[in-house]
Amino acid sequence: MTQLLNGNRLAIEIRKEISKEIDKNIRNKKKRIPHLGIILLGNNSSSLIYVNSKIKECKNLGIQSTLVHLTVEISELELLKEIQKMNENSLIDGFIIQLPIPKHINTDNIILAINPKKDVDGFHPENFGKMALNMNTFLPATALGILVLLERYKIKISGKNTVVIGRSRIVGRPISILMSRKNYLGNSTVTLTHSYTKNIENYTKNADIIIISVGIPGYLTGKMIKKGAIIIDVGINKVKNKKKFILKGDVDFNSVYGKASYLTPVPGGVGPMTRIMLIKNILIAAALNNKKK
Repeated sequence: MTQLLNGNRLAIEIRKEISKEIDKNIRNKKKRIPHLGIILLGNNSSSLIYVNSKIKECKNLGIQSTLVHLTVEISELELLKEIQKMNENSLIDGFIIQLPIPKHINTDNIILAINPKKDVDGFHPENFGKMALNMNTFLPATALGILVLLERYKIKISGKNTVVIGRSRIVGRPISILMSRKNYLGNSTVTLTHSYTKNIENYTKNADIIIISVGIPGYLTGKMIKKGAIIIDVGINKVKNKKKFILKGDVDFNSVYGKASYLTPVPGGVGPMTRIMLIKNILIAAALNNKKK
């Protein structure tokens, strides 16, 4: 029997914990409310959904948020100026730049321009390097959400064989590092696979845990996994179903369900955990900001 890992339900539990933490350590002590900044370029429908959900999450918890909505035609120089404004604004504790960034702008230059102490996405090389060295830092929200999901469902990671499908800087690379680190939420033997991996089934069929983020609907099928495998589906794909669009993951749900021991649904699995982990990061950033002052 497959147990679904309910990210929606878990995110509600964590939201209650965060709300109590804000009341106890911020409101009751009359400290300044944490403030998240968001830079959005253009009107990509997926990006708009993500940004609006993050703003709603902040509002529900009484956290401040500021959205800077720019045109997709903005120059790299102008975007760098907006980033510098966020860096210098002492009332902004941390901020994110909603990806994807238009192709005429160098993504690396943009990430390097962010103050690492305000980089609540955890993408700056300083934070990414600290993560790789198992030092305290901001962890990318999706990777952190996956770890917390596994932890709260009491799924053992240590000693397990984990296959990560996809090597993006947002999901694949960070989760491969975190799952293998020497930590109680780690100690897994990780294989990082990607689009150039030949005979990928040779890896997936021997995996205890599979974490997939490739952006291909239904890529991972029941024939590619062993019985009892733990499947974490990070994919969110818009697929046309008759006259409307529906969301599908990178896992072929119907063929995997019943064979896997645990499975994240799409939607309602990793997505809600990503949003709530961003809130955890902004609380950390606010604490660092207050300490600095």
